[in-house]
Amino acid sequence: MNAWSTFVLSTVLTGTVWAQQTPSLSAQDYARAERMLASTTQQYIDHTASRPVWLVKDRFVYRTLTPQGSEFILVDPAKATRLPAFNHQKVAEALSSATGKTYTAQRLPFQEVTFTPDEKAILFASGGKSWQYDLTSGQLTPAKEKAKARRNESLSPDGKKAAFIKDYNLWVRDLATNQLTQLTTDGVKDFGYATDNAGWKHSDRAILLWSPDSKKIATFQQDERKVGEMYLATTNVGHPTLEQWKYPLPGDSTVAMLHRVVIEVENPKVIRLQVAPDPHRSTLGDDISSMGKLSDVAWNDDATQLLFVSTSRDHKQEKIRLADATTGQVREIFQETSATQFESGHEGISWRYLPKTNEIIWYSERDDWGHLYLYDATSGQLKQQITKGEWLVTDVLSVDEKNRVIYFMANGKEPGNPYYSHLYKIGLDGKKLTLLTPERGKHLTTLSPSGAYLVDTYSEPDVPPIMVLRSNTGKLVATLEKTDLSRLQATGWKPPIPFSVKAHDGKTDVYGLLYTPTKLDSTKKYPVIDYIYPGPQGGSVRNFSFTASRRDNQALAELGFIVVELEGTSNPLRSKRFHDMSYGNMADNTLPDQIAAIKQLAAVRTYMDTSRVGIWGHSGGGFATACAMFVYPDFFKVGISESGNHDNRNYEDDWGERYIGLETKNAKGVSNYEAQANQVHAKNLKGKLMLAHGMMDDNVPPYNTLLVVEALEKANKDYDLVIFPNSRHGFGAYTNYMMRRRWDYFVQHLLGLNPPKEYLIKNGTDPRNVD
Repeated sequence: MNAWSTFVLSTVLTGTVWAQQTPSLSAQDYARAERMLASTTQQYIDHTASRPVWLVKDRFVYRTLTPQGSEFILVDPAKATRLPAFNHQKVAEALSSATGKTYTAQRLPFQEVTFTPDEKAILFASGGKSWQYDLTSGQLTPAKEKAKARRNESLSPDGKKAAFIKDYNLWVRDLATNQLTQLTTDGVKDFGYATDNAGWKHSDRAILLWSPDSKKIATFQQDERKVGEMYLATTNVGHPTLEQWKYPLPGDSTVAMLHRVVIEVENPKVIRLQVAPDPHRSTLGDDISSMGKLSDVAWNDDATQLLFVSTSRDHKQEKIRLADATTGQVREIFQETSATQFESGHEGISWRYLPKTNEIIWYSERDDWGHLYLYDATSGQLKQQITKGEWLVTDVLSVDEKNRVIYFMANGKEPGNPYYSHLYKIGLDGKKLTLLTPERGKHLTTLSPSGAYLVDTYSEPDVPPIMVLRSNTGKLVATLEKTDLSRLQATGWKPPIPFSVKAHDGKTDVYGLLYTPTKLDSTKKYPVIDYIYPGPQGGSVRNFSFTASRRDNQALAELGFIVVELEGTSNPLRSKRFHDMSYGNMADNTLPDQIAAIKQLAAVRTYMDTSRVGIWGHSGGGFATACAMFVYPDFFKVGISESGNHDNRNYEDDWGERYIGLETKNAKGVSNYEAQANQVHAKNLKGKLMLAHGMMDDNVPPYNTLLVVEALEKANKDYDLVIFPNSRHGFGAYTNYMMRRRWDYFVQHLLGLNPPKEYLIKNGTDPRNVD
């Protein structure tokens, strides 16, 4: 053997020995981490309850989980009774007999039940069929289903008609006879009626709002004829399939415009509102539809008038207008402007039209906090501010017009975590503000149909939920459920640790959650992983309610990391000033706050190793992760950027134009968006970066990541890339594959260990959810 061969062989053998000596994590280590995912932890939580299904006289049914399965409970507030909703054993026997399968009283194959109007039978769905069980005879029969709207149809309030789009025009179907009636005739491609196909939202559903009497429809004809298009191509053997749809971008001269109309249904007629077209915007977000219905419109009781709000392209101007539904004449009532961006609430659009008294409840942050104001709908004059103080309304649940009382959720009024929400009521005159849910925590509340009662579930990130029944005065009627974690805790699970630190400015309080290994050794040093979603419409934590597993945070902690989740500045649910801290510069990404928080936490929790900090995020979090690796390369050593909108000039128009503003260019032709684009800073990469994207991502097009890839290659930088050829924004069936690759990457490059090869993460299910 010659000298060269001897050298090569020696090198190969030495490398092999080194690889064998590098410490490794085992499949058992990964299995232990996997047990911290929601697919496992959820099945050990008992006495959690579903949302109530309301019946007549404010009675309601809900489902509660037990160690053996589940149980349906019927509550009668007037009688103060809480009883089984039906004989579970008899229903199980009847269903077993009808289907040939074996069911038990605790393992019924459905998750929701309601009663017939006479309350002599229960109705439920199982196995794709609807069933009716007679409570007197015990007979189980297929239920006579009411006529239903089909997919992408909009059902009328009287339940007799359904509106849908066909050939760019709007039609209605009589549900009893199946007769079709064409309502419009001039709809054409890219200028159709009620279409939902601008930007990342695109579907065949009809976006509209029926009038209360089911005789009229408020909608629009959407003009996209000159709007730019987006293209995606499938990966397959043979010719790819091209997806092509309208996708306006910031800076485009033309975006989707709405020509507002009212349509008479019984004798089809289109009344065009006499107002200039509006940009495809809503007061709350980037889509004109909310839950499949047209946002920012409201009918009066007899459908003679339609109130609507027009939002400017940059979200800085709102015009509140009233249209005559017969003539199309439009009158402007009042308008509001914002120096940055306007939004009409947080959990939902919070303005309301009160046609009986000709008033408008309006939401505004004009005094730096989100509050309610009462306007005269005739004069447009402000009558009074309804709520006020250094706290904010997050959602209007109900308005009792007769008694002139508003029920609403609000944050920050009670001491402690400002993200905890509570239910309040107040008079329209701004008097008698009353706290209805006083317990500490995040409250999820449902009002009864009459408004006399409320069902409230409250919790904290480390305190399990309690479900109670209250009167509308706040009086406790009954405690319905107390979530039991004893079986979960027996597995070794522990909750995250809530914390509060100062933001990068050294004075603003910011809040988050910390995840540590269940068997933490405080004498050791653990690398840190920062999970990030920067917003600005919602941050990393988002919801401070209890949940047993948040993404794979605790799973990563089990592998030997400290995981940080921080709600940074420039996110909502605080003051307007707090939300606008990075307006115009979305590339701030809360990163100065993340760094400040990790350093403060590590100063107290000395087991946190700030010399080994990783970061990951998806979508906006993918944008923030790459930015962190490029702008703060000496602090963040390993990053995983998934589906990032790395250049907001390449993401749908509303997003950037809302939080950055309209695109402008300086004398040299440089865009105000350019310095915020990740590819501009890619040359600064020092650490290990993995990029991932679905190649059929119709939310954040994959070209965003490819721009960063190109810049890294031009800069001669090493990177890792994972692509999913036929996947959308969330990777679909490959979600667990991406999770495993994420674990491997952090284990290898941040922990310095070898991961088990190609560990398979499985999707578990709670056996109590058998439907």
